[in-house]
Amino acid sequence: MSNPAHRRSVITGIGVVAPNGTGTGAFWKQTQEGVSVLDRVSREGCEHLPLRVAGEVRDFDPVASVEERYLVQTDRFTHYAMAAADLALDDARLGRADYQDTPFKVGVVTAAGSGGGEFGQRELQRLWGQGSRFVGPYQSIAWFYAASTGQISIRGGFKGPCAVVASDEAGGLDALMHAARSVRGGTDAVVVGAAEAPLAPYSVVCQLGYEDLSVCDEPTRAYRPFTADACGFVPAEGGAMLVVEEDTAARARGARVRAELVGHAATFTGAGRWEQSREGLARAIEGALREADCAPEEIDVVFADALGVPSADRAEALALSDALGTHGRRVPVTAPKTGIGRAYCGAPVLDVSAAVLAMEHGLVPPTPNVFEVCHDLDVVTGRARPAELRTALVLSRGLMGSNSALVLRRPTDTPD
Repeated sequence: MSNPAHRRSVITGIGVVAPNGTGTGAFWKQTQEGVSVLDRVSREGCEHLPLRVAGEVRDFDPVASVEERYLVQTDRFTHYAMAAADLALDDARLGRADYQDTPFKVGVVTAAGSGGGEFGQRELQRLWGQGSRFVGPYQSIAWFYAASTGQISIRGGFKGPCAVVASDEAGGLDALMHAARSVRGGTDAVVVGAAEAPLAPYSVVCQLGYEDLSVCDEPTRAYRPFTADACGFVPAEGGAMLVVEEDTAARARGARVRAELVGHAATFTGAGRWEQSREGLARAIEGALREADCAPEEIDVVFADALGVPSADRAEALALSDALGTHGRRVPVTAPKTGIGRAYCGAPVLDVSAAVLAMEHGLVPPTPNVFEVCHDLDVVTGRARPAELRTALVLSRGLMGSNSALVLRRPTDTPD
């Protein structure tokens, strides 16, 4: 095993299942064009609930993506994760032949916030309406937060370190650095990410307890962070899975290195304490920069958390100034999630995917539905902005108080 200090973690594969498209091609096309796909909630059983607008995954056929034996055992959130994992592995060109002799060198890490609510609701309705004999045996596992990790591991034959991160929405970023540190400790590759499916009636009712949830019924006005019209966030389905590998091993097998994971830090400031999240998020940014050995002025773009709650937006803007100094007011800031919604733990992993694609294409994608920004930030709106992008900062906060920051760097050997 090489010196852990010399084992760098790189992203070699990206798989996306999002409201604006399945696969990185469809996802990036819509993202760079600033297309908003937010619309009225159409999931059966949700019509009478106060949540009116969300980001639904509409072009996904689970039967075409997941084998029947896995479909009956799992919830929609795991279907998304399994399909995204397949796409990521294909993108990384990491097949069974690459690890069949070393299955303990490949692990799986996912983050989850809502679990399998749709599956759980269906089985509980059977219990209530028909009796215990009509409840399927998979009720015991399909709803569980770790279901996606387990099923991806079993299906792929991955026997390395496996985990599920439960640190609220910020867990999407925390899972990536959990994977990176696993690589630093000797694992060759980790399939990592998050996908959520929070748009079943039971799950929606649970979310209605969040004061920060937007109940606006106009899709173009329901989610407008950093503006005077901010009225909360819009939830979404979907997410992304990535393949994170040890740099030398990846290059040895001829993999394309898409980005380096160079720095991460996390803090906790408590549920709903958005004013305090200023300090917590700033400290997370500073910690991520320190681990990345990155100066504030080296950050070329920020993918913001962008909650859409005035006090939270203000705290994020101030945190960027606190951590980046005057550069925090000049650096381009974007939040593509305003066009697709916040997929809880899946949201920051989708942001990481967009950040990698942005660095590759030299474009900062716009922030859909956002026009007049009322904070001292250079938020990219309207259309994509061409830019030389070598280092990206991705931010995430959870509704229960977690803060996380991740620094990504474009590989130095990537041609301009």
